[in-house]
This record gives sequence, structure tokens and C-alpha cells, in this order.
Amino acid sequence: MLLLAAAGLVAFVLLLYMVSPLISPKPLALPGAHVVVTGGSSGIGKCIAIECFKQGAFITLVARNEDKLLQAKKEIEKHSINDKQVVLCISVDVSQDYSQVENVIKQAQEKLGPVDMLVNCAGTSLTGKFEELEVSSFEKLMSINYLGSVYPSRAVITTMKERRVGRIVFVSSQAGQLGLFGFTAYSSSKFAIRGLAEALQMEVKPYNVYVTVAYPPDTDTPGLAEENKTKPLETRLISETTGICKPEQVAKQIVKDAIQGNFNSSIGSDGYMLSSLTCGMAPVTSITEGLQQVVTMGLFRIIALFYLGSFDNIIRRCMVQKAKSETVDKTA
Repeated sequence: MLLLAAAGLVAFVLLLYMVSPLISPKPLALPGAHVVVTGGSSGIGKCIAIECFKQGAFITLVARNEDKLLQAKKEIEKHSINDKQVVLCISVDVSQDYSQVENVIKQAQEKLGPVDMLVNCAGTSLTGKFEELEVSSFEKLMSINYLGSVYPSRAVITTMKERRVGRIVFVSSQAGQLGLFGFTAYSSSKFAIRGLAEALQMEVKPYNVYVTVAYPPDTDTPGLAEENKTKPLETRLISETTGICKPEQVAKQIVKDAIQGNFNSSIGSDGYMLSSLTCGMAPVTSITEGLQQVVTMGLFRIIALFYLGSFDNIIRRCMVQKAKSETVDKTA
């Protein structure tokens, strides 16, 4: 009886693997495609642009700093695979004025054709305890990290639906899956991206347009270096429990998942576990993906409880250390 049940389970899994490709979206061909990358002058955004350029895409880089844009353009152009490829640079703040964003997207489409893939990578981070952060910090991060993704997406979505082809990528963060000490402003802005992405995917899927949300871990970028300058001790110690990824590694995974039309893009074993734990009602690209989430959920929850316990211990140790320091200062 047990052998029969085991055989049935194996047959069911094999059937899922066979059927899965039939319901997965058709991969997007990057050669000749027009890819727009916001926040593309440095970090993960620049590496995504390079990865797409290596595969034959035409690139529009969007960022605020013109000097950094031109420097990134020269670096990206070194990776061309044919003499027809173009890198277009447009300087604009994607989080301030929708009409400006809409206009620059129109300019890009007039020069390089309709946008086939949009990568929303513009973002920033501010860390600190909730009561110590200025209220303006919450407004700033929601503007840059959330509205800075809404505006470009709104500017390209109509054409994508009309053409019935397209990819929209939102670069969130593992802090958009798990709220951590010191990230009350940052995490909330990154969590918001997921809600936007899930709702948008449901709207555009019938038009063969697919949304990808990427959850990179700490990545060796100028943004992380800036974040570390003000990161509370507790936040820094928690962050050190995992490694730091190279932006090239993160970019390759994001581009691969976007091409395939995967809703979720995670990096490494921790990223895979977090994505399974937080999948909730998120869409899946294949039956196999859904089955994997069901099977691994219980085990990953047990592991997660150990992680949460270790984070709580770090915070308690920091509190004790601070209390001892204050006592010494008073008696000195």
C-alpha cells in the first residue's frame, strides 16, 4: 500500500514537471528588445543594464545624475555584441512628477521603439529607530521607492497591453519580505511594492505582460555603503548574519527571472526560503513552483523561528550593553 502511494506521488510530481512548461509564459527575447532601467547609473541597475546589453538589448538608462549616467553608458557600451546596439541616457527624477516621467518614456520610445522590459531599480535607504527618524524620512522613502516605481510603470503599461508583450520588474529587497530593526521606513516602502506588483500582475496577465518582483539581499553597491554610515548597531549585527552579494550575481538572476516571466526573483538559499515563507497569495509561474512552496513551508517556518530568536537575542544584548555603558558614564 505504501509502495503504491509512493509510486502515485512520484507519478504526480513527474506529471507536474511535464505540464508546467505548458502553462508558463513564453520567454522574452532580449536581442533587439528595448529595456528601460531606472536607477541605472550605478549598483544593481547598472549591472542589469550590462546583462541585458550583453544579450543584445537596446538600453535606456534613467537616473538623476548626468555625469554618472554618461560614465555608466561608456561602461555598458563595452559589452556590445553588435554595432547596432544603442545606450540612451535620460536624466530625470522618476519620483517627483509623473508628467516628466511620461515625457521621457515617450522620448525613449520614439528613439528606440516600444519598451519591452522596464526595470524599476531607482531607490534609496534610510535606517534608524522608529522614534528617531524624521517623519519626512518616511515620506521621502515612499516617494522614491514606491512612487518612483509607480510612475515609470504607469508610463509604459498601456503600450505593453496594446502590443500584448512586456515585462515589468520591481526591485524590492529582502527587507520587503521581513521587517527588521532599524528599517521601519525602508521596509514599509519595499513592502508596498509587492502589493502593487501582485495587483498589477492580475490586471496585465491576460495581455501577456508579466511582472517580476526581485528581493535581493545586502549587495555590494554604493547604496549599501551609504546605508552603513547610519545603520544602528542592532541592524548591522542582524545584517551580518548573512553574506553580501555581488551586484553582477544579483543582476543575472533578476534578468533570468524577468525573461522567463517569473513573478518572484530571489537570490541564494536564504532568499529562496524567504520567498517560500512569504509567498501567501502571490502568483506562481508554474504548478511545480506552487508544489515546492507547499512542501517546504513547514520546514522553512521552523528554521525561520530560529532566525527570529537569534535576532531577538542580538537586540537584547545590545540593550544590555547600552545600559551598562550608561551606568559607567553616570558613575564616572
